[in-house]
Amino acid sequence: MDNIDEAFLEQFVFPIIGYAGEGKSLAHEALQMAKKNDFLKADELIKKSNEVILEAHHIQASLITKEADGDSIPITMLFVHAEDHLMSAISERELIREMIDILRRINDIEKKLN
Repeated sequence: MDNIDEAFLEQFVFPIIGYAGEGKSLAHEALQMAKKNDFLKADELIKKSNEVILEAHHIQASLITKEADGDSIPITMLFVHAEDHLMSAISERELIREMIDILRRINDIEKKLN
């Protein structure tokens, strides 16, 4: 791999993978907290998940802008993996947010019944 590819990986690809992975992990941790009825902690973790996934999205947006401006973006398997990782992190976070909402409603109903 030449220096341009290594720089591309370090500046764009690896950070997307890292931020997406962290965001996904935080979302899953939030779900575990919600399952324990710790909704304050779950909300805090989802907020952190949103922040780090947004960082990955900003990097992705900068690449889209570069390509729109006519710069060539190298499409490598690692780049495709980074994009896939980011999209799955966003999708999982959204599903987990919905699951937390459902758990919150169940918790509220159980409180009313007891």
